[in-house]
Amino acid sequence: MIPLLDTHQHLFYRDVAGYGWADGIPPLAEGDFTLEDYSALTEGLGVGGTLFMETGVDDADYQAETRHVHGLAQEPGSGIRGLIASIRPEEDDGFDAWLDETAAMGVAGYRRILHVMPDDLSEGDTFRRNVRRIGETGRVFDMCFLARQLPLATALAAACANTRLVLNHCGVPDIAGGGLDPWRADMTALAEMPNVTCKLSGLMAYCAPDAMTAEAIAPYVDHVLEVFGPNRMVWGSDWPVVNLAKGLPEWIAVTRGILGKLTADEATAIAHGTAERVYRVKLS
Repeated sequence: MIPLLDTHQHLFYRDVAGYGWADGIPPLAEGDFTLEDYSALTEGLGVGGTLFMETGVDDADYQAETRHVHGLAQEPGSGIRGLIASIRPEEDDGFDAWLDETAAMGVAGYRRILHVMPDDLSEGDTFRRNVRRIGETGRVFDMCFLARQLPLATALAAACANTRLVLNHCGVPDIAGGGLDPWRADMTALAEMPNVTCKLSGLMAYCAPDAMTAEAIAPYVDHVLEVFGPNRMVWGSDWPVVNLAKGLPEWIAVTRGILGKLTADEATAIAHGTAERVYRVKLS
């Protein structure tokens, strides 16, 4: 069994931070989703390590979340190989101080959720300058755009050519609505940007409720494999958001099915090899 490096592990600790975006989502609206919960859920499923992904906490709490999870990561057996911390590239005030503090923590990268923000946020001079600053530190910037926003992702990649960028959730295609196009053409254009890697994550939750299957996502997976290739793809669970579909064990099973159709080298790249290279972490 090829070990998986989960590059998209969320954690909810409601005594540390607020998760207002989850209030109207029943599977996520109450309770914690802890490191212990994740470990129990994935036991025996071949997850060899994780990258914690910032959870989109309320603006006042994003630094507290990073500091808390950094502490968890130091505990023996945490399995956390690195953190992807929340950051605000659109703001110069405090940006460098937060960059310095998180660099001292050894974070692997940063994310600013963009799919719920105005489209022009990533087009601002300050935003792009600060994303280039992230690249200067040797760290990654994760991009979370909707399918209709993919041209914005391509423009950001062109403007920040020195920074390694990772597109979350294959660009959030509308699988339930049969949204292969123009998603397909936009993903092809984005794949021409050599500094962009695609994250295989989230897809099951975008299917129709009665069609959350490997067959439903196959055309989307096949296209990403074609235009990015396994050496520019990483894998992520998106736990616990994956509970909006059939849950993490099912997503791992679907992932194993996808990897099983590839060569050993291709499967290893998606499972952990590309992530180790892009995020500069080690599975073991």
